[in-house]
Amino acid sequence: MWLGPEEVLVANALWVTERANPFFVLQRRRGHRRGGGFTGLLVGTLDVVLDSSARVAPYRILHQTQDSQVYWTVACGSDHKEITAHWEWLENNLLQTLSIFDNEEDITTFVKGKIHGIIAEENKNLQPQGDEDPGKFKEAELKMRKQFGMPEGEKLVNYYSCSYWKGRVPRQGWLYLTVNHLCFYSFLLGKEVSLVVQWVDVIRLEKSATLLFPESIRVDTRAQELFFSMFLNIGEAFKLMEQLANLAMRQLLDSEGFLEDRVLPRPSQPHRNISALKRDLDARAKNEFYRATFRLPGDERLDGHTSCTLWTPFSKLHIPGQMFISSNYICFASKEEDACHLIIPLREVTIVEKADSSSVLPSPLSISTKSKMTFLFANLKDRDFLVQRVSDFLHKTSQQPGGPSSGRRSSVGDPALEPLPSEQPASPASPCGGQQGPLAQEAPTASQGLLKLFRRGAPVEDLGAKGAKEKMKEESWNIHFFEFGRGMCMYRTARMRELVLKGIPESLRGELWLLFSGAWNEMVTHPGYYADLVEQSTGKSSLATEEIERDLHRSMPEHPAFQNELGIAALRRVLTAYAFRNPTIGYCQAMNIVTSVLLLYGSEEEAFWLLVALCERMLPDYYNTRVVGALVDQGIFEELTRDFLPQLSEKMQELGVIASISLSWLLTLFLSVMPFESAVVIVDCFFYEGIKVVLQVALAVLDANMEQLLGCSDEGEAMTVLGRYLDNVVNKQSVSPPIPHLHALLTSGDDPPEEVDIFDLLKVSYEKFGSLRADDIEQMRFKQRLKVIQSLEDTAKRSVVRAIPGDIGFSVEELEDLYMVFKAKHLASQYWGSSRPAAARRDPSLPYLEQYRIDGSQFQELFASLTPWACGAHTPVLAGRMFRLLDRNKDSLINFKEFVTGISGMYHGDLTDKLKVLYKLHLPPALSPEEPESALEATHYFTEDSSAEASPLASDLDLCLPWEAQEAPRQEEREGGGNEDIQEKRGEDKGTSPSSCRHYLQMWAKEKEVQKETIKDLPKMNQEQFIELCKTLYNMFSEDSMEQVLYHAIATVASLLLRIGEVGKRFSAQPGRKPRDGAPGDDQPAAPITTQDPAQELQPPAESDTQAKGGGDVLPGKAPPESQAAGDEGGGEGQGSPSQHLSDDETKDDMSMSSYSVVSSGSLQCEDLAEDTVLVGGEPRSPSASARSGGLVDADWSISFEQILASILTESALVDYFEKRADIGLKVKDQKKVERQLSTSSDHEHSGVSG
Repeated sequence: MWLGPEEVLVANALWVTERANPFFVLQRRRGHRRGGGFTGLLVGTLDVVLDSSARVAPYRILHQTQDSQVYWTVACGSDHKEITAHWEWLENNLLQTLSIFDNEEDITTFVKGKIHGIIAEENKNLQPQGDEDPGKFKEAELKMRKQFGMPEGEKLVNYYSCSYWKGRVPRQGWLYLTVNHLCFYSFLLGKEVSLVVQWVDVIRLEKSATLLFPESIRVDTRAQELFFSMFLNIGEAFKLMEQLANLAMRQLLDSEGFLEDRVLPRPSQPHRNISALKRDLDARAKNEFYRATFRLPGDERLDGHTSCTLWTPFSKLHIPGQMFISSNYICFASKEEDACHLIIPLREVTIVEKADSSSVLPSPLSISTKSKMTFLFANLKDRDFLVQRVSDFLHKTSQQPGGPSSGRRSSVGDPALEPLPSEQPASPASPCGGQQGPLAQEAPTASQGLLKLFRRGAPVEDLGAKGAKEKMKEESWNIHFFEFGRGMCMYRTARMRELVLKGIPESLRGELWLLFSGAWNEMVTHPGYYADLVEQSTGKSSLATEEIERDLHRSMPEHPAFQNELGIAALRRVLTAYAFRNPTIGYCQAMNIVTSVLLLYGSEEEAFWLLVALCERMLPDYYNTRVVGALVDQGIFEELTRDFLPQLSEKMQELGVIASISLSWLLTLFLSVMPFESAVVIVDCFFYEGIKVVLQVALAVLDANMEQLLGCSDEGEAMTVLGRYLDNVVNKQSVSPPIPHLHALLTSGDDPPEEVDIFDLLKVSYEKFGSLRADDIEQMRFKQRLKVIQSLEDTAKRSVVRAIPGDIGFSVEELEDLYMVFKAKHLASQYWGSSRPAAARRDPSLPYLEQYRIDGSQFQELFASLTPWACGAHTPVLAGRMFRLLDRNKDSLINFKEFVTGISGMYHGDLTDKLKVLYKLHLPPALSPEEPESALEATHYFTEDSSAEASPLASDLDLCLPWEAQEAPRQEEREGGGNEDIQEKRGEDKGTSPSSCRHYLQMWAKEKEVQKETIKDLPKMNQEQFIELCKTLYNMFSEDSMEQVLYHAIATVASLLLRIGEVGKRFSAQPGRKPRDGAPGDDQPAAPITTQDPAQELQPPAESDTQAKGGGDVLPGKAPPESQAAGDEGGGEGQGSPSQHLSDDETKDDMSMSSYSVVSSGSLQCEDLAEDTVLVGGEPRSPSASARSGGLVDADWSISFEQILASILTESALVDYFEKRADIGLKVKDQKKVERQLSTSSDHEHSGVSG
């Protein structure tokens, strides 16, 4: 490529001059391509270690003048062809002009200007974005693509200098992190290491330091363990690798969400020397941290953050921390973890003003809210810019629906007021109450929680000590609200955590759950959303609604609120509305239990938004079809058990208990295994602190029962111990009468265990296991997510392989290898094949077999690399036919079972089986209308009486050969079998349909009978189809070592079969038969037309002798004079020489072109065959030429499979070719190596590529 001229002082240090003229020098890097001995090895090593641009461009052109010692680079090239093209352009366009100049400075100035002009012209359409990657990254990306054969779609994120440990020897080189791959390249004194690992294959990624390996990053796949060390910035590299591996796991877990998630935010001010993707990933990480820290909605994007101080009136201190600003929120987090957190929704802000600066309080900013709270920030670095950004966001917020009118009630956020518990806002839905429709007005649950509607027992004042305790709690919270504020804008400190751990009063529980979880924010910004969902989902039926109906009466049946239709109806509406909102999750077991508890303490709308917060933010991926999130946290629980309770961990693993207990504990937040009054206290803490509380309590439960668990002999005994313990965890402060717990049936008749107070259990869990931090849990989640998703993928692989019939011929290992190749091809369509939306879609809820599917172009690529029948340029045509055979439902996609059955037909079975496959590839539906014979003509041939009959489809896929072609219509009707689609179509065509269910049952029973196809069942082949078969065979042998012998054999067989067809025509001639209308010879060329490369398929006569190999044409009809002339010139064969009497030399001369045409007229007689059937150089004919020749395809000519088989058996070379065993394992290994190489690859030969 052309380069902006740069000065070079020493031109010949590591370069060899290949060409020169008075103004330019073409040079090659020393040691490139031609060895170069030790010097070449040394230069190659330096290029890799120093990351020289010569790795990607080993050729360059320098500009020089005779009297100057300074050279200027003007072009570089990755190969000789590219640099030669630049050199020739310079010689043709500049040399003559430059010779006119007298002054050397003018020459140099002119050359520089010319080169800059060329570069500007090339780039004017290539820079639509304002923040292009810096030049260094572009160069590194070019190196990556060249070295590893990556396509244009593969983007480099960042690259690092590091060492790869091969054995105990470090190999210094460069690690390239791309969106989909980890790549490493090293070249040291002739030793080359090239590694490629797909992120979707990584099962372990961790940063470690051992005695053997210094601080290093470990990357494990199923096949290998890789260690990389000696990074300049190992922390940044590891963080980036984590993000990319996480994206890949997201791709495996939910491809639809992955595709939507690929649109990354771009920062407004790009930094130098950082790739755009790296910036995007950094922005993504900050956004995720911001949303998780402050429990904000999933679409909130961080705009920026700055350090500052916050005045806290409760402690009379300026607390240092960070201010975060986004389009809808201003948040503050103190440097000290529990000192203070603050969330200010912009919809609540009334005034933002700059206060006067002083030495004590520099750059202060005051923010006031509707609840009459004022927040004072100081020490802001760029206060004016900050105020402007906040003002812009405020202007946008004021225009959003529901913005100005949000808030529970004025008393909620007003610290000056102390509402009684009874004055607690009755309905958080009040801001949108006017838009909720008739349902909200009719159902009592639309305005308050079920607990208030079904309050039992005496008022709180009459409950004695418990009532007094509850009143004290309420008073404590009211005092806290007075001091720290109430509502979304309250100060969140360590004091609040203490109050939560002491218990939330029942009257405040619903309000605080909404505030802690962030559900309140989403509810007030989406007024009427829930009511609309309920209205839309009412009366709709789906798999989710059926599951919901089944589980409705299992949701807390012991609670009176769910013993009547009011509670059940509310639960139904909330669950159905959520399934309608998020069909990816729909409904999952355990959601009913959690939702029923949410409904007790809040209205329907509040419960709905709490459920949204749970499923989509606080418990990510918990409630999907594979409960991935719960399995991930189960893995964390096992890891924590090993760390905190190592002795018990071994015993629990031995008994297999953890996997049994932890899922129910995690999915229902202990609600299904602990008395309700106790479990709801854990839910209080969960909404405040997240999953860490649940893990702490689980560890505390195991710790409290350690002695008994160590003495258990089996899983059942351990489960009983834990069940009895949990049944006796009580809440002595609960003001509600105890609800009978169904789990208590586990308690045996022995002395019951002593009761455990839930608050004591929580206290112990914080004392012993309180060191758990949220960011540590996120780190562990990442590690476990890799293991869980890869384990699920392995399960899917085993399930798919088990679904393949045993008679398919491949071993289990071969099937697994084929599955991995097939899956890789599907996944490649997601990140490289944006034009293939059908193949890219993957629904994890589908059966495993249907989750990964490929389209025709992807199948073509796999077919070309895996088929034992290499046909050169004809291979794509054959692949297209195979795909049409396998695509039974005509949705242009095939699954793995169909794919592997098709591949098996070419590898296994005897000569007859393989020939049957080949034979069917030249009959409909394999032959499409785009190929020489149209589907209409094939139908005319096979179905004289029912011209509207569809092409025969494959029969039962479970048979040894899945594309069992249907027989002629009479045979199908006689046996009553066939494909259902065909039967239905035929019924529609004839205007009749079976009148009784018995007919359908009989038809279904016959379809289920495995009928082994015999060679007599195969339909006959007409002349055009036979010509296509011959063409395929000629192309198939072009790469075989016995090429000439096979050519001679197939020429003999083809000639013999043509004679047989002519003889057979005489015996089967029908006197009333008329020539078919619309034969190809009448109005269109009969040459095969494919979508691959028409230029290769249709060669002009002058070029056919060198270009037609693998793409020769088949011309039905008599050979016109010009066609025969081409044959004379290219094939050395006379016009009338009979094909069956060709000498070996003549055959060799003719077949070296692999270009031929078998021609026969419609009225060809047996005795004319020697004169009219010749092998000639193929050429395309225009419709007019076809019409002039008068050649028509012989409609009566046909040949059967038995005749073809018998003829081939006469040639031992052909028999040996088809009987030859092929090893698919080698081809799969090669396919894995070239999986990524869809673009021009490097000149270097890689020593090995893994992945």
